[in-house]
Amino acid sequence: MPTHLTAPEAAALLGISVPTLYAYVSRGMLHSSPDAHGKHRLYDAGEVRRLARRKEDGKRAGKVAQKVLDWGVPVLESSITLIADGRLLYRGHDAVELARSASLEEVAALLWECSPRRIADAPPAPIGAAQWAAWLKLWGDSAPLERASVLLAAAAAQMPRVWAQGRDAQLDTACVVMRLLAAAMISTGASNEPLHRQLAAAWSIRNRQQIGVLRAALVACADHELNASTFTVRCITSTGTHLFGAVTGGLAALAGPRHGGETVRVAALLDEASRAADLDRFLATRLAHHDHGSYGAVLSGFGHPLYPQGDPRARLLLELLTESAPARSPITQVHALARAVRDTTGAQPTLDFALAAIERVLGLPPGAGFTLFAVGRVTGWIAHAMEQVADGRLIRPRARYIGEYDAGH
Repeated sequence: MPTHLTAPEAAALLGISVPTLYAYVSRGMLHSSPDAHGKHRLYDAGEVRRLARRKEDGKRAGKVAQKVLDWGVPVLESSITLIADGRLLYRGHDAVELARSASLEEVAALLWECSPRRIADAPPAPIGAAQWAAWLKLWGDSAPLERASVLLAAAAAQMPRVWAQGRDAQLDTACVVMRLLAAAMISTGASNEPLHRQLAAAWSIRNRQQIGVLRAALVACADHELNASTFTVRCITSTGTHLFGAVTGGLAALAGPRHGGETVRVAALLDEASRAADLDRFLATRLAHHDHGSYGAVLSGFGHPLYPQGDPRARLLLELLTESAPARSPITQVHALARAVRDTTGAQPTLDFALAAIERVLGLPPGAGFTLFAVGRVTGWIAHAMEQVADGRLIRPRARYIGEYDAGH
């Protein structure tokens, strides 16, 4: 049995076209290596066969997943978010249209199925201002993510353990977690002020249109179905853990460079591209490096598999950013890079690219793109945690064993 397959052979085994095979490689689903002559790419036969088995399992999973979720395939039913036909919907409402005018608190009310007034009137965190200020001083030199993770854990110790004990207790805890996470990320006191205004004040943004960009970014980040961090939150919640613990786990997952941490990689890409004397040559070099063995997406911030025609969240945010960009800002460089990538690879900007562009064009502190992502996404995590509590089951998928097996024992 051959150990390597040609592109046509691999595509045939998977039941896909050769261009789709190349797309699998660009997404990190498969790996390829040059042949002895360096003219063609070869694919590990074992890896291709494993992927073929997973695809076949996936076809069967939809019919049985609901019955075996506790001890089987990790597919969850949810009424929170739908991604289909190039659109993102929050409980049936177009997320991009919501981002044009709604606040994150209003979207939280939609996702949590309560009134905006219920969120606005929620009681403050049971943590004294002096205690919170002391914690901020102690962890003030830490990165926003580390500070938020530590302070959420400290705050949890001050909270009554009533997360799952009734709807009102859930909503009170949800509001506290949302506000404390934001306060910890930007190193300020918790407040009932709309979160986009809190961020604007922390980052000295006073222009009304630019404040609107921050508001829209938070709404665009609020939820995105069962991505890695959201699934992590649901798994942790299913064990009965308090919301503080589930959200802290979500933060840990979000920080990975292939998830929320992608904004940092895009920021570096924007910085490198701005210093390049020849943008086309710069891109050619980056793409050639990828072709010779780098892992993951071809270019950070471009090409979302769920949006073949382009990420609608990125389109909106780049549109709003362009309308509000300060004079002599690097917005022209941002568009030049996006255009060059599109012309070279066909890939469109993702939400991560838009967040990094907002950080760069508005002159926000390094890491502000990640902060926008985290502060927005916590509202979706909370909605999924509430849904998981209502479901009441432990999420425990099974593994498909692919190692050695001694049939004689």
